[in-house]
Amino acid sequence: MSAAPRDFTLGRRLAAETAGSAFLLAAVVGSGIMGERLAGGNAAVALLANTLATGAALVALILTFGPISGAHFNPVVTLADASQGGLAWRDVSGYVAAQTAGAFAGVAAANLMFGLPVFFASHHARHGAAQLLSEFVATFGLLAVIWGCASLRPAAVPLAVAAYITAAYWFTASTSFANPAVTLARSASDTFAGIRPADVPGFVMAQLVGGVAATLMFRWLVPVPGRRGDGGGDARAANAAGGITSRLATAADAPFITAIYNDGIADRVATFETVPRTAEQIAALLVEKGDRYPTVVVERDGRVVGWAGAGPYRDRAAYAGVVEHSVYVARAARDSGAGRAALDALCRVYAERGFWKIVSRIFPENAASLAVHERCGFRVVGVYRRHGKLDGAWRDCVIGGYKEASRSGSAGSSTA
Repeated sequence: MSAAPRDFTLGRRLAAETAGSAFLLAAVVGSGIMGERLAGGNAAVALLANTLATGAALVALILTFGPISGAHFNPVVTLADASQGGLAWRDVSGYVAAQTAGAFAGVAAANLMFGLPVFFASHHARHGAAQLLSEFVATFGLLAVIWGCASLRPAAVPLAVAAYITAAYWFTASTSFANPAVTLARSASDTFAGIRPADVPGFVMAQLVGGVAATLMFRWLVPVPGRRGDGGGDARAANAAGGITSRLATAADAPFITAIYNDGIADRVATFETVPRTAEQIAALLVEKGDRYPTVVVERDGRVVGWAGAGPYRDRAAYAGVVEHSVYVARAARDSGAGRAALDALCRVYAERGFWKIVSRIFPENAASLAVHERCGFRVVGVYRRHGKLDGAWRDCVIGGYKEASRSGSAGSSTA
């Protein structure tokens, strides 16, 4: 949701998930209490007030906390994101704990604001097959909206999610909880938005099943572009050693690119970055770069195993044809030719767009990267000593391996 990814530590991301979940539940429960008190016994009016407040809060909260943590506020969303590589599994437990704690804090705040006990068990019965089906449908639809927009229209996620939940309040018999943390916390408020503790397990199970089903469907519905029959268009696939192919990336590749990039960050040999990215951030960046600064992905057996991307070198007009690049390969695919395939494809694609030079900075300890660049025709032109600190230690950077690309569309050998 942010076109310019920034570094946010896990602690900051968890704080964002906690605060966002708290405000969401305060809006859900508080508006339910207010709506019921002012509606004079008219349940439809009370539900309408509850719906509008929840939808409006969702837009604001996702816009506010999305660039920090991804604005999941929902364990099902967190699990789905991790399953597709958008969030490290080691962070999942923290996210879920933060969401749950925040949800209970929001319920407590709402109860106290209206002069009620901090927590008191709900007696609002929500059980039976129709309610469980409703929760499956509500959560399936929510994850479908998230996956569809995150893959194809990342900037639309806040409005799309809020619009869907607003509608689902009315077309599902359960009024669309669609969130295990929300469900559990709402059992601690015997108000309009509450749910009996005894009904919570069934709701949570239906939500988890709905999330899994939507995630599996979108893995098929929005396949990785560039395969036969997917309308990949200007993919420029090229065969490489070991059955590796290359093509241009799209926002749908964001989860795979994110997972590979985050491995590179964790390994501490490829970048000064220290904070993992989210799939939403990478998808937004791919959209922002567009066709002028495309990213290339390489596949083996239909799976993305590496990528290479580039961006402007400097703002001055004199450097309009120069870009600075990065190459990352999945741990399991290293030493397989994926890195060279990605780098060769990147050089070809950028030559076709009129760029004449590609430069990079590489840690001298990253012997594998230096070797790949040398094989692709790059050369070392110097070293930046003590270029920056990583985890408190000074690191040098090898300058270069710069490469001049010919105007004919093929990448030639570099010259001094």
